[in-house]
Amino acid sequence: MTPTGAELHSHVAELYPLCRSITGEGLRATLRNIAGRIPLHLSEVPTGRRVLDWEVPPEWNVRTAFVATPDGRRVIDFADHNLHLVQYSMPVDRIVPRAELEAHLHSLPDQPTLIPYRTSYYTPSWGFCLAHRNRMALKEDAYHVRIDSTLAPGSLTYGECVVPGESVQEVLFSAHCCHPSLANDNLAAIAVAVALAQQLAARPRRRFTYRFLFAPGTIGAICWLAANRAAAARIRHGLVLTCLGDPAPPTYKKSRRGTAPIDRYAAHVLGGGGRIREFSPTGYDERQFGSPGFDLPVGCLMRSPGGTFAEYHTSADNPDFVRPEALADSLGVLTDIVDLIEHDEHWRNTAPYGEPQLGRRGLYDSGQDRMALLWVLNLADGRHSLLDIAERSGRTFAAVAAAAAALAEAGLLVRASASDEGRSPSPPPSPAE
Repeated sequence: MTPTGAELHSHVAELYPLCRSITGEGLRATLRNIAGRIPLHLSEVPTGRRVLDWEVPPEWNVRTAFVATPDGRRVIDFADHNLHLVQYSMPVDRIVPRAELEAHLHSLPDQPTLIPYRTSYYTPSWGFCLAHRNRMALKEDAYHVRIDSTLAPGSLTYGECVVPGESVQEVLFSAHCCHPSLANDNLAAIAVAVALAQQLAARPRRRFTYRFLFAPGTIGAICWLAANRAAAARIRHGLVLTCLGDPAPPTYKKSRRGTAPIDRYAAHVLGGGGRIREFSPTGYDERQFGSPGFDLPVGCLMRSPGGTFAEYHTSADNPDFVRPEALADSLGVLTDIVDLIEHDEHWRNTAPYGEPQLGRRGLYDSGQDRMALLWVLNLADGRHSLLDIAERSGRTFAAVAAAAAALAEAGLLVRASASDEGRSPSPPPSPAE
């Protein structure tokens, strides 16, 4: 059963309070939540392990963090909002002059009521984020800064759900799960990916194997790639999922290849135009999967691209910003793309000399789209895929796929082998003497 937008939104709201990072207990709690909905295999990558050109950082956990006036009044408190603390802040417990404190504060003068999101993963530091209007109200000469955090040997955690199919060739869906209390840029994609995995698991037949990866951004994808070169080689199509809950229409960023089947499938479903963006080596983990050594056919599906909406990486990216109807629509777009992945095949007409007689096979008045039947028969030469036929004929992909299924059932089509592509038809048989 397809979940409603309200059910998807409820999952976003459930995950929102957790303080996620690239390592730590908040990340594990998020993955445990996902594992309560779909089967999830968790992998732990120890601190200090070399992964491609990177190294897994220390594990970060935080219990308490605040800035207080001399009389004990907390003016910034991590307990009030996860974004108040800069990710990976070192432990601190001392009185700090205001001038020194200012060097460790982050705010947005042009958005004075919002808390920004900041990180310091690989540079030892500490800091706090706050609304700019509250920053302007800091008047004391000194403040008590306390950050009860640990940076210690531990591990980075990521999770995978594999939905097996008839083929070992894989389709990858990847969602980052490291952002604390950011509903669109993180949690919307997680909720939609979980729902898609549930839908695929319920299908009676799957042509491909589907892999869902939930990992911290950048370093998580790099850890997975470093440990899964064989699995990476089996990926035939892939999508990084992000920002799937805002009210803008869906947008697709092409894979590094630019002409991979997934690029065509996404463009076909979205209708092309300005909603299709070219690849660039910035953004989300499509740049890791599309690094030149791997060059995987992985694009990025989103609604508003990261950095293009005012709520991006601020406290305004909360569950109220995420729309149930947008979540449901994003799931529908992904379902349509999966249908293309599953059904876009090359076929070969078994009676290519002249038009086969449809009437005696019960196809002429069968209720099938007659033009779709004729287009499939004409272009099913082993060189044209069903998407090729749909786009050339102007018929819907669903109509073309249904026509192909009916023709195959009648014995007029067989699946083409790889050697059929680019092959010219054989000459017609000689008439019997």
